[in-house]
Amino acid sequence: QVQLVESGGGLVQSGASLRLSCAASGRTFSSYAMGWFRQAPGKEREFVAAISQRGGGTTYADSVQGRFTISRDNAKNTVYLQMNSLKPEDTAVYYCAAGLIRTPNPTVYHDWGQGTQVTVSS
Repeated sequence: QVQLVESGGGLVQSGASLRLSCAASGRTFSSYAMGWFRQAPGKEREFVAAISQRGGGTTYADSVQGRFTISRDNAKNTVYLQMNSLKPEDTAVYYCAAGLIRTPNPTVYHDWGQGTQVTVSS
């Protein structure tokens, strides 16, 4: 089990950038693939991006491809989500999650953070 804490959310204008961080506890962080998901009010949680254990493989949702970048620093037990060219439709609570494989399927991830709010105004 790994404890996850997200940070870096906030209120920004359309076109701005934000970088989310997810700090993990424990010494097994590098054993886990990591994912970012988001949930907007009244909508289901949706996949955003995922990264493999050593960072060599990444997967993105079509809606964020080319604007968002997922990365990780295993020495710091942290995964990041760099979000550029933000749009109002990116407004959501963003969650990081840990799992055994890199996948868009949220049911595969076994540990989740509490989330951080991102609000993009038009």
